[in-house]
Amino acid sequence: MSRVGKVPIAIPSGVEVVIEGQRISVQGSKGRLERELRPEVRLEREDNLLKVTPVDESGFARAQWGLSRTLVANMVQGVSQGFKKDLELAGVGYRAAKQGNKLVLTVGFSHPVEVEAPEGIEFVVANPTHLSVNGYDRELVGEIAAKIRGVRPPEPYKGKGIHYAGERIRRKVGKTGKK
Repeated sequence: MSRVGKVPIAIPSGVEVVIEGQRISVQGSKGRLERELRPEVRLEREDNLLKVTPVDESGFARAQWGLSRTLVANMVQGVSQGFKKDLELAGVGYRAAKQGNKLVLTVGFSHPVEVEAPEGIEFVVANPTHLSVNGYDRELVGEIAAKIRGVRPPEPYKGKGIHYAGERIRRKVGKTGKK
């Protein structure tokens, strides 16, 4: 039995949920999200609660049960509160700047790297070495943050690069000096 799938999802005030067969649409103050759920699970609404149940007791249906519940819970949380990923830049001269809807990264290349913000994503540059990716779609926020990190991933010798806030970079010992 799925422990995650059993937990009902509370619908906060200001969030509108529409269920049409296997399609769920969630709208809140931050935005609107839609998703088609697998036919192995059933979604039901009871007052201000959403419940996900498996259609049968097959292994695949039980596997989709917890996943579907988490995806719906992320949709509800995203349109009401939103999601945020913090990134840090480490290195001499490494910096980030926001120009309109774009994020401009100067990270040791011969040219600045520009990252365009898709719809529903906002970049916040607190200072030149700290930035955050904000949005209401958890999947998209994580994808864009990973794309930014992938521009210059942290290297293990000096720790230079772009990394998530709080991420521990595994360091290696460099070459030994001449004796």
